[in-house]
Amino acid sequence: MSGDACDPTGRCITCSDEGVPMRVVSLSGEGAVCVDDDGISHEGVAVELVEPVAPGDRVLVHAGVAIG
Repeated sequence: MSGDACDPTGRCITCSDEGVPMRVVSLSGEGAVCVDDDGISHEGVAVELVEPVAPGDRVLVHAGVAIG
């Protein structure tokens, strides 16, 4: 990824290119609800790139999309 001129690190200034490990809690027609390792942050996550997934599976989430 090439960085914007305003970001000397070359990283995404919105999300810091960070992948967050999360656990699938439930599935719906629109994706999955996942929780972080602390059990605090619940997030709707698109899972099309890593299907099939099931509750209890761990996924790596970047910008609301499971990528691994």
